[in-house]
Amino acid sequence: MSVETEITIIPFLVVKDALSAIDFYMNAFGATVPEKYTNEGRTMAKISVGNASFWIGDEEPEFNNFSPQTIGGSPVRIVLTTPDPDTIFDKALHSGAIQICPVTVEESWKIGKLQDPYGHTWEIGCPLT
Repeated sequence: MSVETEITIIPFLVVKDALSAIDFYMNAFGATVPEKYTNEGRTMAKISVGNASFWIGDEEPEFNNFSPQTIGGSPVRIVLTTPDPDTIFDKALHSGAIQICPVTVEESWKIGKLQDPYGHTWEIGCPLT
């Protein structure tokens, strides 16, 4: 592999209502939407939060792409690292997220856990070292 080749991993979150989810992430996390596509009544979009990004899209049962709401939860937790976890955590709660654990100090992290309105679990925090 050459030095010029970059390897990345970008999550793709499946939801029941991508348009609503896009609004949630914009309000809760200050996200921007550099790309958005609609095809056959389904929406998918690239979401950017700071220098990080992920994709969001409507369910596609014919391709086994189901949301946490449909399958009864998700085995994945997403960690959003920010210098100000309290503000983003509070904005997410005011935007419709459900608190799982408040923002506290655990070992060398200040971190809180919440579930977004679409069933995805987020840990929002920052290292203290």
